[in-house]
Amino acid sequence: MWTGQDPTEEPAPTEAVWEEPIPLTGRRELPAFPAHVFPAWLGQFVTAVAQETQTPIDLASSVALSVLATASGGRAVVHVRGNWREPTNLYVVCALPPANRKSAVFSLLTDPLYEAEKQLKTAMAPAIVEAAMTARLAKEAADKVAAKAVNAEGGKREELVAEAIGLAQTAEAVSVPVEPLLLADDSTSETVTSLIAEQGGRLAVMSAEGGIFDIIAGRYSGAPNMEVFLKGHAGDRLRVNRQTRREYIDHPALTIGLAVQPDVLRDIAKVKGFDGRGLLARFLYSLPASLVGHREVITEPIPAEAVATYERNIIALTLSLAEWTDPAVIQLSPEADQALIAYQQRVEPQLAARGGALGHIANWAGKVAGAVARMAALLHLAEHLDTGHTKPVTEATMRNAITLGEYFTAHALAVFDVMGADPTVGRARALLEALRAGGWEDVSRRDLFTKLSRSEFPNVADLEPAAALLEEHGYLRAYQPQRTGGRGRPPAPRYRLHPALREVA
Repeated sequence: MWTGQDPTEEPAPTEAVWEEPIPLTGRRELPAFPAHVFPAWLGQFVTAVAQETQTPIDLASSVALSVLATASGGRAVVHVRGNWREPTNLYVVCALPPANRKSAVFSLLTDPLYEAEKQLKTAMAPAIVEAAMTARLAKEAADKVAAKAVNAEGGKREELVAEAIGLAQTAEAVSVPVEPLLLADDSTSETVTSLIAEQGGRLAVMSAEGGIFDIIAGRYSGAPNMEVFLKGHAGDRLRVNRQTRREYIDHPALTIGLAVQPDVLRDIAKVKGFDGRGLLARFLYSLPASLVGHREVITEPIPAEAVATYERNIIALTLSLAEWTDPAVIQLSPEADQALIAYQQRVEPQLAARGGALGHIANWAGKVAGAVARMAALLHLAEHLDTGHTKPVTEATMRNAITLGEYFTAHALAVFDVMGADPTVGRARALLEALRAGGWEDVSRRDLFTKLSRSEFPNVADLEPAAALLEEHGYLRAYQPQRTGGRGRPPAPRYRLHPALREVA
């Protein structure tokens, strides 16, 4: 006998005990940085730094990746397959609240780069002096001959003019090397462009602050200027033609390593053009939990041997690649390429705009395979400090790089949550406010939809994902009311609301 109720329809939920809802701003469970992917000498050092400074290992490890990218950026590329090559520079940012000793960690990790820079300057000094002296003497000689030509007559004048022109051309042809520079700190966009041009296409901006974002946003110019930061990541040709200067960089390689406060990430998402032009999609993000309040006071110092090995290896890697004008080409083994292909095949469906787990950050996630290839090359070079360009990247190294890709993907999802990139989260917040304002105990989907903004919820289908998210967080319980008759349209779904929502109202 038919009872008037579809057996698939649920009765109204009984008044059960409600647990405390989980805030929508609640933190994702994020993995710790997998420092085991580093070669032993580097893994031991970042672990020791984290222990002594009582900071998340993510901080030291993220900076370590930036250091490796500084050492090799602009001097090595990885050949993936076909015409696909990736440079080995990276943009990495680690976000931690104040009092997390970011500056101390930065100093420990970057000191060897400054030492390598000093050694490069010392080695280049004689060549700079010689070239500068040659150019100066040639110019002085040209000026002297030109002065004589002023008072000469006839054929002698023509002879002296020709000689002066030749000497002037010689002086002009002398190329005076610039003093080597590896690192810059919070320079303007124009300065970064000039420095990259002077330094043969390579530069790193490393800072324990986030001031570079303000500069890109136009602190000094009044308008965003991100061209060098966009092209410096991809290695795209950069040409500057202005009245005051002309600079040409065929393959710029800019590395950025930053440690910022989490609020900086929230602020940069609001800067016009940062997301639309893809700047935010170029960064690898790390968002570790702060240890402040849980730190040990007395800690083990970093072993002297670990410090010495780290300094020696970073300096050796930097110096060994510094003289390369055409970049060293790192090849993948067939097994490494197959591992990367399998990873790409796993990621690709997740990029779908509808239903893809990474669809709302597809601009970022679409670049993660390239980032994995870059990191594989960096791990490979760190493992083979002197001979990396003579050996292919192994499958094991590629799998380690893929582990890093998965780590940064998890953290990127959390960071873009902070930035408000997921429309479902934004709509869920708007829906939550409407529920609080309504003061309902129980409401139908249809009635609820009438109270919502059409700009936020164009149709009722847009309500469902947001409601499902609120249900996951314990704010409501969806159910299908019983049918009261055998004909007509089934009743609209309804929501039983958490009592706390009525208390707020």
